[in-house]
Amino acid sequence: MTRQKVKLAYISDVTARKSTYKKRKKGIIKKVRELTILCGIPACAIISSPFEAKAEIWPDPEGAKEVIQRYMDASVIDESKNVNQESFLIQRISKAQEQLKKLRQENQEKEKILSIFSYMQGQDLPTDVQELKQLKKLIDNTLKETKINSQSM
Repeated sequence: MTRQKVKLAYISDVTARKSTYKKRKKGIIKKVRELTILCGIPACAIISSPFEAKAEIWPDPEGAKEVIQRYMDASVIDESKNVNQESFLIQRISKAQEQLKKLRQENQEKEKILSIFSYMQGQDLPTDVQELKQLKKLIDNTLKETKINSQSM
């Protein structure tokens, strides 16, 4: 006989919630104990509950302190290797901003190239001096690239 899948939702009945808590807490502690034995690693579990005054600490408070201290010491040593979430997100945001800036520049150049083609087909030239200067700069750059490409062939 197979077990039914348990729906993960808040249990509103206090006695059922307390019973489930006790069973699940026992299971979690058993899993942590098995993990330490099978893999030979230090581990601890700290489970706080509204049903009990004190938190459940496995294997004992001293053992948990040793594991936590070991973690704290390792994180201080490997801080340059460990990337916390905030710095990771800051790096991702700055990369995305750089990509966005690059894409905007590429889009501006492509828009200018399209406008050059439309001017070549008879559309009136812009009357704004700044726009004309940008257009001249783009034409000069395009001519330089064309000369460089034709010389390398």
